[in-house]
Amino acid sequence: MALRQKLLFLCTASPSLESGVCSWANYDGTGVEHHTTGDSDTPPYASVLQAMQDGWRVLQVPQLLPPQPGYELSTSYMKFEYVLEKLEDV
Repeated sequence: MALRQKLLFLCTASPSLESGVCSWANYDGTGVEHHTTGDSDTPPYASVLQAMQDGWRVLQVPQLLPPQPGYELSTSYMKFEYVLEKLEDV
């Protein structure tokens, strides 16, 4: 058997691991599941913490930066993105 990596990107409403997920993306290196953008209306987990409790390991946490003066109320990229991985046998 060989290990293959699955990646899960979760963007949350705040930097808290318990914050609600507002966008997500799945990438399955095992080839078992095939995901595309917008293929589900419901996130795979309600929070990053819930994903961790299901065996996902956090690889990256968001860098917390203060807003630039004058841009406090503007919208931009998803600020609170977490990258998680799970290794599975194939």
